[in-house]
Amino acid sequence: MKSRGFDNETYLREQTAAILERVGQSAGKLYLEFGGKLTFDFHAARVLPGYDPNVKMRLLEGLRDQIEVVLCVCSEDLERGRIRGDFGITYDLATLKAMDDLRDWGITVSAVVLTQYREGPTSRRLMGQLEAKGIRAYTHTAIPDYPNDVDLIVSDNGYGRNAYVQTEKPIVVVTGTGPGSGKMSTCLSQLYHDHQRGTASGYAKFETFPIWSLPVEHPVNLAYEAATADLADIVMIDPFTWRRTASRRSTTTGTSRTSPSSKPSLTAFRAARQPPQPTGRRRTWV
Repeated sequence: MKSRGFDNETYLREQTAAILERVGQSAGKLYLEFGGKLTFDFHAARVLPGYDPNVKMRLLEGLRDQIEVVLCVCSEDLERGRIRGDFGITYDLATLKAMDDLRDWGITVSAVVLTQYREGPTSRRLMGQLEAKGIRAYTHTAIPDYPNDVDLIVSDNGYGRNAYVQTEKPIVVVTGTGPGSGKMSTCLSQLYHDHQRGTASGYAKFETFPIWSLPVEHPVNLAYEAATADLADIVMIDPFTWRRTASRRSTTTGTSRTSPSSKPSLTAFRAARQPPQPTGRRRTWV
């Protein structure tokens, strides 16, 4: 008899409970950034035997009445004709495909944000296609020296210049056409605007890997590193969270990927000024 690997039903049950708990911690509005692929996540299935490649969509399907989706795509990627390697299509077509995939699960996209926006024919064409579908399109321009100049970024001349994305549901799932689509900056921009408006909200990142509550050298996290060898990815402790939690840390560590944020997060964001020295390899913090 084969032993069970990944338990998808337990995953759905526990993740749903955790997300709803975060909504409560965020005073009713949670910006939930989804990393990785929402559909057909065969990368995760390689690392976790038994993992359903569409389990994240099943998770969102169960929360359908409480969520709305904001989709991000980088305007620079659109204009240079970047190709999605898994589907072999350009990012404008991949954006429309992502919307179709979500609709197949009964989940609609309420808005699309074109990040690092610059005028160009592909960006204009996509915005016209979205308008024809009745989908709101927003543009966020690049912020100089992002993410290093924190005083500029967290100001009226930084996030404050971005258009505010109007949302209604308590859970705003922020996902992207591909990596580097500006999901996190869109979430933080929304937090900034909410703070300026006196509205409480929070942020969390939904990331399959690495698993923060397991040791860095746990076999699952090592399997993640192996599966992303082409990215030269490494798993390491987040030094900012490590220092910030030193006085109350016992046997567990925090993670910048999943910690809820609210108004105080802007102060914490200002304080995190000096990034670790580069090592020539991409970091994934836990």
